[in-house]
Amino acid sequence: MKKLGLIGGIGPESTLLYYRKLVYAAHERIGEHFFPNLTIESLNVFEVFRFCQAKEYDGLTAYLMTGINNLIAAGAEIVALTGNTPHIVFGELRAQSCVPLISIVEATRQEALRRTVNRIGLLGTRFTMEADFFKEPLRDVGIDVIAPTAPEIDYIADKIASELERGIVKDETRTRFLAIVERMRGEHGIDALVLGCTELPLLLNGTPLPLQTLDTMEIHIDALLEASLR
Repeated sequence: MKKLGLIGGIGPESTLLYYRKLVYAAHERIGEHFFPNLTIESLNVFEVFRFCQAKEYDGLTAYLMTGINNLIAAGAEIVALTGNTPHIVFGELRAQSCVPLISIVEATRQEALRRTVNRIGLLGTRFTMEADFFKEPLRDVGIDVIAPTAPEIDYIADKIASELERGIVKDETRTRFLAIVERMRGEHGIDALVLGCTELPLLLNGTPLPLQTLDTMEIHIDALLEASLR
């Protein structure tokens, strides 16, 4: 199995989930006496948000590449970002990296095609919901992407930054998120929901939803394991 390198801390809670799920999924696939060798480089999610807010994409690329190069120096043969938002500069990172990077967006698009969904509702950070880096790859293969309204984006973005990135999960936040999903389903006919922030499973996993869900973290982990075992 090739050595994995993870850019973590974006945010911390999802990094913990990535580590646990990757380790035990590899254990199940390979054998009883196996756990994978991997390295995590933990960065600051609020620095990522700051770069995105200011549209300083060259600065964001340089910040992430420093982490990627640290992972490569530690022997990583495959690298992944444990957040959706930093994929806003994924093309630049891939061009600069000397080892393969596995994209959460590409993996999610492949899973959406496999499930033959037609219209997706997209939840995530403000940057994921407002920018095109996640939407365009899906639209390019004929899948409609519906984002929440501007006030809903404000609410979702605030709750991700002020609660979920800090490991805080509140019932009233979950209730409001579910109401947003139900409105999108009723008004736009979405047939699937993308959890486009790797902290969203903290809030919504285990909660009955009225439509199928594409958990980008779970999809990404499967893609990482496939790549590392090839």
